[in-house]
Amino acid sequence: MAKKLGLIISMVILSLAMTACGSEAGKSKSDELTVYTALPEQEALYYFDEFEKETGIKVNFVRLSAGQILARAQAEQGNPQGSVWYGSPSDTLIAASELELLESYKPENADLIPEEYTDSDWDWTPVYVGALGFASNSEWLEDNGLEPPTSWDDLLKPEYADNVSVAHPASAGTAYTVLATLIQLKGEDEAFDYLKSLDKNIRQYTQSGAAPARDAGLGEVAVGIGFAQQILAPMEEGYPITISYPEDGTGYEVGSAAIIKDGPKEELENAKTFIDWTVSKEGQETYSKGGYYRLPVNEDAEIPKGATPLDELNLIEYDAVWAGEVRKEITNKFEEEIGSEDEAQ
Repeated sequence: MAKKLGLIISMVILSLAMTACGSEAGKSKSDELTVYTALPEQEALYYFDEFEKETGIKVNFVRLSAGQILARAQAEQGNPQGSVWYGSPSDTLIAASELELLESYKPENADLIPEEYTDSDWDWTPVYVGALGFASNSEWLEDNGLEPPTSWDDLLKPEYADNVSVAHPASAGTAYTVLATLIQLKGEDEAFDYLKSLDKNIRQYTQSGAAPARDAGLGEVAVGIGFAQQILAPMEEGYPITISYPEDGTGYEVGSAAIIKDGPKEELENAKTFIDWTVSKEGQETYSKGGYYRLPVNEDAEIPKGATPLDELNLIEYDAVWAGEVRKEITNKFEEEIGSEDEAQ
């Protein structure tokens, strides 16, 4: 009787242990993923819906500008609430890497990405590229008998007084690329002299990098500065916008994604799946299928119709590593000498 009772007790203990293990195993894998993204909300939603269709993983996302994501990741360091950072210029991700906020991960299809776009440690993964350009309201140009601006100095003309829009470099990755581009193109002293002159023609600094192009389309300003994909999207929607590029040299972004270090453990495998998907042929071609104009980095993916390949533009040799390393220093200088982020709208 004692042996039988002992056997029953042992079986009950084993059953409870297996139930507990099963419960823990259930918690170790989630069917959801938490993402911080700097992409426009509707655009990001399209990509996340396509990802869910292919993988069954539901994305819960928070939309913030690149600078705001960086600040949030710093504030949450040690207990991040997000698993993936998706869609910001690589120089912002480089700054995050320097602060040890990112988890190294080399995705599938990495060999199809040009080496000049990649991080040697794979702390972040390139997912698209795009050059800086000017979005001009075509109706305003016609009314004023002007051609679209084709140089940075064109924006200093008195005709554009109180009629130019750009984001604030401390809040938006787009504008930080503008700032870093001008310094690399002109030298720091001359670039800040230029920015002080340009400030006289700025109607407003925005929080979002995509806002200036849309402001131009709405006729709120004559010209907005942004990445090509931010300009081409409202053009496709029918806004009266003309796109042009600075012939004296323009910078470009390598839009990137990364796994946030020490994020929710139950989402880690989903985070890796998402990074893999973003550089797959299927993931890369969502740009053209969704009507967006980001240039894919996967050499097997098709380029969206209407997008200008980078080799047709006068690109500077943009140093994203340098830009990432000095981000805090030169954004602080911008705030001290040009304008505060608190004033951005």
